[in-house]
Amino acid sequence: MEPAKAMEWSDLRVFLAIAREGTLGGAARSLGQTQPTMGRRLRALESAVGHTLFQRTADGFVLTDEGNAILVHAERIEEEAHALQRQLAGQEARLEGMLRLSSSDWFGSHVLAPVLAEFGRLHPRICIELLTDARIYSLPRREADMVFRITPFDEPEVISRRLLHMPYGLYGPVGSELPRLGDGAGTRVITMDLAFAAMPDAVWIKRVLPNAEVAFRSNNRDVQARLCAKGAGLAVLPCPLGDETPGILRVDVGEKPPGRDTYVGYHRDLRRLTRMRALLDLVIARLAN
Repeated sequence: MEPAKAMEWSDLRVFLAIAREGTLGGAARSLGQTQPTMGRRLRALESAVGHTLFQRTADGFVLTDEGNAILVHAERIEEEAHALQRQLAGQEARLEGMLRLSSSDWFGSHVLAPVLAEFGRLHPRICIELLTDARIYSLPRREADMVFRITPFDEPEVISRRLLHMPYGLYGPVGSELPRLGDGAGTRVITMDLAFAAMPDAVWIKRVLPNAEVAFRSNNRDVQARLCAKGAGLAVLPCPLGDETPGILRVDVGEKPPGRDTYVGYHRDLRRLTRMRALLDLVIARLAN
């Protein structure tokens, strides 16, 4: 596709709306435009830049590699435009826009949520979208703006750092008489599902309590904690989760389970995005060790 004319800057608003909503209809509603107008402006932008910016799928519009590249710059232009409008109106500088984060379920609930709530009070015009599941979201493909995970990042497009070391503990239900641990004979345990059997805590509990009976397996730490609280067995849990779960307490078997490092990463093209820096600075101030 060859460039046909100069790019209209206003078409970047259309592009951003489609990228965020995923459909022409949703984008049209967000901007108060008609769907045919959105489609026409998108075609004009693609003609101007000489690239197809979205794949049209049954589930909606998905950014192409070229679309992802433009997205970073379009968001910067949007941020600068908002800042200019505020300055001309004599308003106090306020950050706004959206940030999409990804983390594991328990980390999002018990570690990130308090920090994000504080960030929301400081910057009420920024919308945070937090995705929590077992899938690793791709920063190079812009599936997320910032990712928290327990494995280091090795993608060249990603800026990352070790954020914190997370301690883990062995927990059991309060008020129940724990069996004599020894080698674990007569003890029931809750551990990771077989797909995650190589996780350090799963390997540890198998080594420390080799004769314990595996009563439950789950890849969800909150589920493990709830089962433990209901008396289903002992569980190795991240301490922020275990310590906050009513009805369970740490069990001393003479050796602590291994902790895990947590890393945070973001695409290098976002390093100058003001709202990204503001969130990262707060996360580091509250969580880094």
